[in-house]
Amino acid sequence: MPLSASGVQAVKSILDGVTSEGKSGAPGLVFVAVDKSGATLVEHASGTIGVDSKTPVDLDTTYWIASTTKIVTAIAALQLNEQGKLPLDDADFVKKIAPELAAKEVFADGITAAKQEKPITVRMLLSHTAGFGYSFQDPRVQVNEIEGGAQAVMDSPLVNQPGSVWEYGVNLDWAGIIVERVAGVKLGVYFKEHIFKPLGIQDAAFVPSKEMKANMVTMHRRDVEGSLSEIEPVYLAPLTVETKEQEEKLHHAGGHGLYAKPKEYVKILAALLNDGTSPTTGGKILKPETVNSMFENQIPDQPDFARNVPAPAIPALTNHTPELYPQEGNPPQGWGLSFLLTLAPGATGRGANTGFWAGLANLFYWVDREKGVAGIIAGQVVPFGDAKILGAWFLAEKAVYDGLEK
Repeated sequence: MPLSASGVQAVKSILDGVTSEGKSGAPGLVFVAVDKSGATLVEHASGTIGVDSKTPVDLDTTYWIASTTKIVTAIAALQLNEQGKLPLDDADFVKKIAPELAAKEVFADGITAAKQEKPITVRMLLSHTAGFGYSFQDPRVQVNEIEGGAQAVMDSPLVNQPGSVWEYGVNLDWAGIIVERVAGVKLGVYFKEHIFKPLGIQDAAFVPSKEMKANMVTMHRRDVEGSLSEIEPVYLAPLTVETKEQEEKLHHAGGHGLYAKPKEYVKILAALLNDGTSPTTGGKILKPETVNSMFENQIPDQPDFARNVPAPAIPALTNHTPELYPQEGNPPQGWGLSFLLTLAPGATGRGANTGFWAGLANLFYWVDREKGVAGIIAGQVVPFGDAKILGAWFLAEKAVYDGLEK
């Protein structure tokens, strides 16, 4: 299922067009799409590592991938579930392995604290329905945003120094903690051995190597007038690690903490297209039936769950994006285990039941098992929901489907 030459050129033109606009465009974008066989349909790096830099990004450029980390944590939890070590629906197991969760109070109205009426399960953490939210703490801003409802709220600084005392963040961060406690190793060690190694992934880590740091795209902020400027990293802690002791103290945040090269990240997506087995290395990370379960809608009673999203508390971190992937006629939406689902086919060409998700710095991926196509666009800009990068994602995804050769 190759991509036509015109399709490849269309994707390149879309990215080059938006990165050529200077400070009103987008810096340093990388786009990679693959098929079920693991073949690269198109890969393109466009722009520079920073708006004030002349150094071009390339396919070896490193990105903080933020919440696109979540799918990796979900895979780890599901691996342990397959081994009978981590049940998805046993609230008593969660109370035992993570007693801190049972002590969390519920803020149903956002103000008044109450005891939990429904105990938390791992499935709830993986499907974003346990109600935890990030409190983004940054030298410039602070925001408390709820993810997956308002069943419980906890504080969690996004910018944390190695060894600092902080409460861990949103649902998949807690899932990562549970994986660590069950497996008996830090999350990054588990990922490397049980996910990255089988898939042949070299450059993905909670603490980027010197080589990864040397070719890392700069973080940017777009102001209210639409102009970009280079800023300090939003997620600073891993970049300050210099010693083994600091690395040991650093929390491996399963909800937002990985750094990776997009060309490596898509190997995970390709394995999901191929029912849990890498189509290139033959390494198996999940059983086919487990992959199927990831794409089952966990919230059939909430068909508009991700529509009409309220305005953010702090626009400096995220734009008001009422819906990430609008669909004509507003067909029912869904949540899988760690990502959104477009249950109906989409305007870009994606098939039914496509999983997709995003990262704070404007990274967006999709996994279309029906048509055997997956991909990611990686940016490094806040606020989230950047119109330039969102537009490039939609157009590039559509160009891929339009250019597929039968």
